[in-house]
Amino acid sequence: MLGWSAPAWRWGALLAFALIGPVALPVGGADRRPHVLRRRVSGDDPLLSPKGAVLRSSPQRHAPALAAVTAGEPMRVLSSWLSPAGRHWLRVEVRSKDLLQLQRGWLPVL
Repeated sequence: MLGWSAPAWRWGALLAFALIGPVALPVGGADRRPHVLRRRVSGDDPLLSPKGAVLRSSPQRHAPALAAVTAGEPMRVLSSWLSPAGRHWLRVEVRSKDLLQLQRGWLPVL
């Protein structure tokens, strides 16, 4: 009978684990976690204004104007609001003309 020494058993156990163990580990073939659905966050990408509009200080038709937004100017949507009259408003963030500060205000959705 062949005599197995202690180092041979250790190497055999290590080899068996190296061949069989990775299948059950997360890095190996079997992933036991459920798949997570990811949704695209719309606030990450800038929204481009389709035409010129006026940035208002509040979501009201007669609110003071803060700045004019030109067509094609990138803006980021911060929130939305539906007025009691049924008009939809978006609170947006627009870079100022000098690109040093951000201007926030409300735009009506047409």
